[in-house]
Amino acid sequence: MSPLLRILSLAAVGALLSACATIPQPLQGNYANVTSLNAQQSAANGTQVRWGGNIISTEPGQQSTCFYVLGRPLDNQARPVNDNNNSQGRFVACRAGFYDPEVFKPGREITVTGTIQGTMTRKVGDYDYSYPRVEANVVYLWPKQPVLVGYPYYPGWYDPYWGPWGPWGPYWGGWGGWYGGFGGFYYGGRRR
Repeated sequence: MSPLLRILSLAAVGALLSACATIPQPLQGNYANVTSLNAQQSAANGTQVRWGGNIISTEPGQQSTCFYVLGRPLDNQARPVNDNNNSQGRFVACRAGFYDPEVFKPGREITVTGTIQGTMTRKVGDYDYSYPRVEANVVYLWPKQPVLVGYPYYPGWYDPYWGPWGPWGPYWGGWGGWYGGFGGFYYGGRRR
C-alpha cells in the first residue's frame, strides 16, 4: 500500500470515528474546565461553562425556570455520564421562559451552557448548600436511553440471538419446538 493511500485511509477512519462522537450543535464551543465543585469553592463569576447531570427539580418562575441538577462528568458527546460514584456536586441553571416540570422531570439528563453568576444557598435536608448558579443560554434535554429488562445497558449493537446462556438464548428447540433441556418443559413439537 502506498504511503499516500495509507494516510488517506487513516484520515477516513479518523473522520468516521469522530462522526460517531459528535457534540450536538447547540452545545458546541469552547468552555472553561471548571466543575461545579470548583465554582462553589472559588470565585468563577463570568466564566463560560458547559455542565450536565441529572435533574433534581425544575422550578418555573414568573420570568425564568431554574433547574436544580446533580452534576456529572460529560462524555465525548457532552452527555452526562451516569456513574453514581462520580458526582460533581450540585448546581442550579436558570433560563428565561417556561419549561414544563412534567417534561423536565427529576432524573432526566440535561446539559446546559452559560455563564456562572455567583452562588445561591438552599436547604438540602437541614444543610445549607451553596449552589453555583449558571445563567443558561442553552438547556439540552437528552432523550431517554433504552432499558433492556434483565440486561445491563451498554451502548452499541445487540445481537438478538445471543443471551446470557449462549447463542440462541436459554431454550432452543429443534423440529418445531422450544424445550427446557432434558425432560424439561416444552412447547410444540414432540417430547423425546
